[in-house]
Amino acid sequence: MSLPRLGSLTRSGPYGSRLLGPAHQSTRALRVRVQLLLTVLLVVTNVIGAGAVVSILLLVRPREALDPDLVLSTFIAVPVYVVLAVVVGATVGTRNAFDALRWAYEDREPTETDRLRTLRVPRTLTAVQAGLWAVATALFSGLALLLDPQLFTTELLAVGITGALICAIAYLVTEFVLRPVAARALVDGVPAPGRGSGVRRRMIGFWAIGSGVPAAGMVVVGILALADDQLTLTRLAVVSLVLGTVVLVVGLFITALNARAVVGPISSVRHGLRRLEEGEFGADIPVYDGTELGLLQSGFNRVSAGLAERERIRDLFGRHVGQEVAEAAMAAGVELGGEVRTVSVLFVDLKGSTALATERPPGEVVEVLNRFCAVVVAEVDRCHGLVNKFMGDAVLAVFGAPVEREDHATDALRAARAMADRLRAELAEIDFGVGVATGEAVAGNVGDRERFEYTVIGDAVNSAARLTELAKDRPERVVATAASHEAASSDEQDCWVPGGEETLRGRSEPTRLVVPRR
Repeated sequence: MSLPRLGSLTRSGPYGSRLLGPAHQSTRALRVRVQLLLTVLLVVTNVIGAGAVVSILLLVRPREALDPDLVLSTFIAVPVYVVLAVVVGATVGTRNAFDALRWAYEDREPTETDRLRTLRVPRTLTAVQAGLWAVATALFSGLALLLDPQLFTTELLAVGITGALICAIAYLVTEFVLRPVAARALVDGVPAPGRGSGVRRRMIGFWAIGSGVPAAGMVVVGILALADDQLTLTRLAVVSLVLGTVVLVVGLFITALNARAVVGPISSVRHGLRRLEEGEFGADIPVYDGTELGLLQSGFNRVSAGLAERERIRDLFGRHVGQEVAEAAMAAGVELGGEVRTVSVLFVDLKGSTALATERPPGEVVEVLNRFCAVVVAEVDRCHGLVNKFMGDAVLAVFGAPVEREDHATDALRAARAMADRLRAELAEIDFGVGVATGEAVAGNVGDRERFEYTVIGDAVNSAARLTELAKDRPERVVATAASHEAASSDEQDCWVPGGEETLRGRSEPTRLVVPRR
């Protein structure tokens, strides 16, 4: 099964808690973890609910009402029923959850039906528990009605309100535990939020259960107090205090759980943005929410993938035309034509490349050419130049364009010397020539708007190419024009000596030359 590339987005793990395990846990570990957490948390929640019912009834019932029949109906029957209900609920709920999550436990790709059933598991399990608490409410309020009708309302409110609160907590707990499974179900995208599953509806729903239901109970008690003259002020105060405490404590707890469920996906997006800011393009975050928050997580992943693709294209573009040319094109856009600049041009060419191609297998020739180009590119980049063209066994590099550099002649001469030294040491099986010339040239985009390239055209380019042919027959294998030497820094000038004069092809006047000092 294809899983998302998830990292540890936070110190608490990719799903917001270390309890949920790592992103790439095994299927067996996932199954054990989910079943164990669901069983423990749901049983503990319902047991606490039973204790809360008993405690509330102890507080709100008048002492004279504690006869043996009422004690039997409440303090023995309630726990016994809850234990039985927990066993039945766990059995039914586990079976339903296992059927819905079978695809994950069998480590296969989920179908659309599997995805929808997985997202509905919290609702399904909560519905089972709601049914059991509804039976408990009817049962124990009915017992109270038979034994003491005056306690019917108290029993009904105590069990009913507690059941509603426990179901709300159980839903949030189930949704939390199933985050790793939901992440696997939502790898291919989040379905449109269904009816009643949106964030707004969920927030209103949990407010209604956590605060609205207990508050409604207080309203009912107030109405009964007005209608029943036998309800003492003390008992009314006790009931109000108990229900008010439920609103403050349990309502706050449900609100906190709900806020955690909402903040979790937002926090994962925030940590994902931090990874993007650090240059980790293509960073994925787990998508484990089936509401609009899941759409937010999924949207982040799409944006991140788009940025990764854009960065890949930018990198490929830079590799083809040079990073500086790529950055200039992205900053200024594409315009055909160029501008006249004074630049230094370096031209390097292999000697005897035809013989090399005929004497060696094609694969070996390519390997030699790649090693040759690697040395050239490394030295040109180190000296802030631009490799403008690869021409089979020759390379043209430009210094001073597209980014202007005042000391471009120094850069070109330094690159030529270092390049020659490395080629002699690292590629003894080849021979070469390097020429450097400085002068005016037109630098810019040449071609058609649909297909163009950045290049330099001018006398300096022609001179560098002519000097390369001369350099192949000179012992230094590097020749530069005196104009480049004069434009360089004094430190670089000391590394060169006069190399005589030559009338280059296509010229009528001799050109003064310099060669590296031995």
